[in-house]
Amino acid sequence: MENLVAAIASTSLDYSNPWLVAVSINTVLLGLALVLPRKLLTTAGIWNGWLLGVLVWGTLGWQGYAVVLFYFLVGSLVTKIGMAQKEAAGIAENRSGARGPENVWGSALTGTICAVGTLLIPWVYSSNSNAILPWLLLGYVASFCTKLSDTCGSEVGKAYGKSTFLITTLQPVARGTEGAISLEGTLAGIVGSLGIALVGWSVGLIDLWGIVWCVIAALIGTNLESVIGATLQNKYDWLTNEVVNFINTLIGAIAAISLAIITQLIS
Repeated sequence: MENLVAAIASTSLDYSNPWLVAVSINTVLLGLALVLPRKLLTTAGIWNGWLLGVLVWGTLGWQGYAVVLFYFLVGSLVTKIGMAQKEAAGIAENRSGARGPENVWGSALTGTICAVGTLLIPWVYSSNSNAILPWLLLGYVASFCTKLSDTCGSEVGKAYGKSTFLITTLQPVARGTEGAISLEGTLAGIVGSLGIALVGWSVGLIDLWGIVWCVIAALIGTNLESVIGATLQNKYDWLTNEVVNFINTLIGAIAAISLAIITQLIS
């Protein structure tokens, strides 16, 4: 019996390997998602979510996973706000908010690039609060802050915006118009970006200044996305919502990193 136990122990998997942990955890979640009702992700979205989860955990561990999980859960819940009202008005997300692969990567491609990039690019350290502040980790958190800000702003604005204006002209427009903004949506976006920035800080991916950069970057990214929606999106077929989402998150990541670098240079 002792020999059998020793043999099993000697052949046990090394769960100190983050990639093995990533595959194991996400495969379990994949199995659960496939047997449960598909209200948050389509079947294709589930498989793509598995790949995203493996890449994030494998590169950034549970800390990076916590950020993307927070984004997914809160973003999905916010999308459901006022769903019946938005569907009746014809401005609801497709599939009642269930995310497909195009939604997964439109929202998370920038963050995934930052996460995978940590394997290839040396880290830069910050003396701020004695915390490690790699630019790519800041960009990673900022990208999801920007996307959650966009989701909260759009969904809350469509459901509860009392007055919506086109960002380029400030003329009143109907809810759900590309490029429309509202006070309610803007405030919701700030709260959403702050929430996910706090998660990134609490797990050690960014420092306190990183929270500030992420929230500002999210505001920049979401407003520039509204400008793109108001001026360019209807002119080019390739500028789908998913492509614009990627541009939005990329702007947010670049803005946050730029703010941090500028601050260090002048300090």
